[in-house]
Amino acid sequence: MPPGVLGSTAADPVERVAAAYRRIAEVDRPEVWITLRPEGEVTAEAAVVAERLAAGATLPLAGVLVAVKDNIDVAGLPTTAACPEFAYNPEVTAAAIERLIAAGALVLGKTNLDQFATGLVGTRSPYGPVRNALDPNLVSGGSSSGSAAAVALAVADLGIGTDTAGSGRVPAALQGIVGIKATLGVIPAHGTVPACADYDAVTVFAADLDLAVTAAAVMSGPEPRDPRSRTWPADVRLSAPLAPRIAVPRAEDLAALSEPYREAFARTVAGVAETGAKTEEIDISVLLDAALLLYDGGIVAERYAAVGAFLDTAPAGADPTVAAIIGAAREKTGPAFAADLDTLAHAKAAAADLLHGFDALLLPTTTEHPSIAAVQADPIGINRRMGTYTNFCNLLDMAAVAIPGAPTADGAPFGVMLVAPAFADQVAIDLAARLLGDESAPLLVDRGVDLAVFGAHLRGQPLHFQLEQLGARFLGEIRTTDAYRLAALDTTPPKPGLVRHGPGLGAPIAGELFRVSEAGLGRFLADLPAPMALTSIDLADGRSVIGFTCTHDAARTALDITPYASWRTYLHHRA
Repeated sequence: MPPGVLGSTAADPVERVAAAYRRIAEVDRPEVWITLRPEGEVTAEAAVVAERLAAGATLPLAGVLVAVKDNIDVAGLPTTAACPEFAYNPEVTAAAIERLIAAGALVLGKTNLDQFATGLVGTRSPYGPVRNALDPNLVSGGSSSGSAAAVALAVADLGIGTDTAGSGRVPAALQGIVGIKATLGVIPAHGTVPACADYDAVTVFAADLDLAVTAAAVMSGPEPRDPRSRTWPADVRLSAPLAPRIAVPRAEDLAALSEPYREAFARTVAGVAETGAKTEEIDISVLLDAALLLYDGGIVAERYAAVGAFLDTAPAGADPTVAAIIGAAREKTGPAFAADLDTLAHAKAAAADLLHGFDALLLPTTTEHPSIAAVQADPIGINRRMGTYTNFCNLLDMAAVAIPGAPTADGAPFGVMLVAPAFADQVAIDLAARLLGDESAPLLVDRGVDLAVFGAHLRGQPLHFQLEQLGARFLGEIRTTDAYRLAALDTTPPKPGLVRHGPGLGAPIAGELFRVSEAGLGRFLADLPAPMALTSIDLADGRSVIGFTCTHDAARTALDITPYASWRTYLHHRA
């Protein structure tokens, strides 16, 4: 296992740090870092993490090394946003990074970026273009170039970036790693230098989906210091369905793709059927039109509001392309901005209609993989093209998970995105896991209620679709204590009734446990037909959960099937 990949070394945080600094020397990519912390400082912090572990602390990211994009504050390290004259020394660490550190992660340093997070190429920096981890002649992708490269070079376990136009996804695609851009506000943007404050997201890169989701979950949650932070809604979907519908763009919507990428995307789509999903082509022109609003309309004025006044002072370290883009936004008027917001509102409604009935949209992450020389020769045209499929996402309040797709014919990385509506992040993550060949993915969402089912709502039974419609997540098989008896009720469809009789007066009854949203549980309760009820169920492992039961009167007149100990066993015997 490469030294930068989370593995056995994470059990020894001090050794993990030593391995990372050996790797830094080995790869010799100084342009990745704007500020690299001294090894001794990080080693000392690693020793404290090791002591906490030895004392029994629960640290889900113990010893995990983090590279932080240098437009995100880390107390004690300067924040430059890749402009030396802009540098300041923050006294407070950004909320998302605070949460990673509290979970045992260790910050290696601050990474290079397209200046002021304006670009998708990774070359717009006075600290030098960040070379691609796999081919130094090619761009790394931006603006979160250094953070992604640190992961792809197997130096850091996690790269933390930001994404307004695709900066948390394009670098992942170009270097064969995973990038998660959660719903806006789910990961607080407190402590970041804004690009477009209403459309900025803090993102995470990792070599594998599990670690990326774990880190995103640690960083997620409302933050009083960020007025745009959000929490998961009460009806949040916690799982993708077993047989999802995935939208894909028409051939004419893929015109921007290079030929190698077009062929790789076709092979990726062909492989989707192997996961049990059904794909259907749709016209995504409304999304592509919305994407143009980010730079071509009045919304770009948010970039000027963030750093325009500073760039008007003509600092020596300003990147000329970035300065020109942000400076041009000075001319945008209030009415133009308001008109674009109205256009965007209509685009959101149209996008919702377009994707209704689909669980996600599968897209190529970017259009091509240019060389550094090509971008330097055409800094605007190539960058604009590379954001074709990413620019609309934050404007339309959507979540996205970027993963490797089928490689190109010559074996180069090619990336795809699972894009889903706001707060459907877990659905996109689950579908991404299946495309990667994983049976399951960790939970990003930290809310919901565990619900035990014993009959018609079991997987494969006639009412299971109700759980899927609510986005319920299968957690595993369960058994009750021996206090319960099971009866076959005379209902349509047939279902059992579980009734508590008391310890030793029944048998352990087999069932399944799902996690469902609070609103989903409320819907079940509101629509529950007689004689069914929801109540607390005692499980054999000592837990008590909400579960389906029925009235004693209904069970008394029904066939007692307790000896079968499960509804499925009874149905099999009857068949």
